[in-house]
Amino acid sequence: MSEEEKNKNNLLNGIKLQEILESLVERYGFEELSSRINVRCFLINPTINSCLKFLRKTPWARTKVEELYIKIMKK
Repeated sequence: MSEEEKNKNNLLNGIKLQEILESLVERYGFEELSSRINVRCFLINPTINSCLKFLRKTPWARTKVEELYIKIMKK
């Protein structure tokens, strides 16, 4: 499978992490998001910028956020 074909099937293609996070926060809020994804940045003084900084440095947390986003986009 070529790289182009992989990107066609990837729901995250062309979507920035900030857009993903803003969408999830709008839908769930930080409190609900922290219960769905156990990450402290959603629980303690959460802001979009502080969460983005953490998620960019922490691949496992970013993966969980992206998986939740994909899950709600498929519905």
